Amino acid sequence: MSELRLEIERLAAGGEGVAHGPDGRVVFVPATAPGDRVRVRVSETHAKWLRAELLEIEAPGPGRVEPRCPLVGRCGGCAWQHLAYETQREAKAQILRDALERIGGIALPGPVEVVASPPFGYRGRARIGTARGVVGFRRLRSHSLEPAAACPVLLPELEEALARLAAAPPKRDGEIELAAGEDGSVRAWGPGGLLLGGAKLAIAAGPHPIAVSPGVFFQGNAKLRAVLQGAVLEAAGSGKHAVELCAGAGFFSLGLATRFAELLAVESSPPAVRDLRRNVDASGALNIRIECAPLERFLASEALRRFAPELIVVDPPRTGLGAAVAEALAATAATRIVYVSCAPATLARDLAELTKRGLRLERVLGFDLFPQTPHVEALALLAR
Repeated sequence: MSELRLEIERLAAGGEGVAHGPDGRVVFVPATAPGDRVRVRVSETHAKWLRAELLEIEAPGPGRVEPRCPLVGRCGGCAWQHLAYETQREAKAQILRDALERIGGIALPGPVEVVASPPFGYRGRARIGTARGVVGFRRLRSHSLEPAAACPVLLPELEEALARLAAAPPKRDGEIELAAGEDGSVRAWGPGGLLLGGAKLAIAAGPHPIAVSPGVFFQGNAKLRAVLQGAVLEAAGSGKHAVELCAGAGFFSLGLATRFAELLAVESSPPAVRDLRRNVDASGALNIRIECAPLERFLASEALRRFAPELIVVDPPRTGLGAAVAEALAATAATRIVYVSCAPATLARDLAELTKRGLRLERVLGFDLFPQTPHVEALALLAR
């Protein structure tokens, strides 16, 4: 394969540096920073683009820094530790803006801001693996494990738990969920069940903490949870009837219930619904109704039509809503929709569908829930 000398122009949504080759084709180069002048070897050739491996940094760009973790380049977890934090934030704002404008064809209502996080020591939930006496993270572009006894993005109590597991690995192979509670408690749940701590784990969720069972999703960035929740509640406003889709264990539910006379919380995962019911009961809230149903079925239900919500909050997985669900969502009586997304590309696709059907985009705000990676969370507010 041929060698090229390039200057990296920007960062792509997948985290790679972007340059243009001598023939004008886009070249994607991992582990590079804007402004880097590099020597690369082409590893993939396509009609309109190339992928290359980095051979040498001939002159570093202004946003390049020395990674803090010695596993960078081997562990698949932190693709951006070689970037200064402000460079990461600027790139994420551009990635979010580009997705909405280029994929969604959406005219943005204003500048896109990305709320900052502490760049290290923020993560309160993570997955690690154990196999044949080794504990660690998945290697870069591999399913095999890179041994790890420390990780600088974890909360200190989770990093300590990782060190304990690495020193005394579980006897059974599999995946381990590490999670930290608001009080500093730690839970490690893996092959055979509980490995460290207690099964009960509580995180703050506005007026009341919520308990989250092993395997049930909750936001991993412990330092930005309250900020994200506050932004969602502010965007939601207040009123009579609200619906929350993909409610999970109730992270937004209890706060929404203080702002609306009635809340209908919908979740399709039975374990999450069990947590949600327990958390609502423990809070004493009497104005929350819970439905266990897939989005498609609920949005087509007579119950939703009769409820006639003014507001719908939706926090879907990375796959987003899809055209059919977005169309059904736009057909409801809701005058406001708050969409929380962890994938700019699927957010852009869904917003394109919603804005074609009588809704306008009023605000977009990004959240850096995963510093040292190219992932960015977003909140979009739509109104009739």
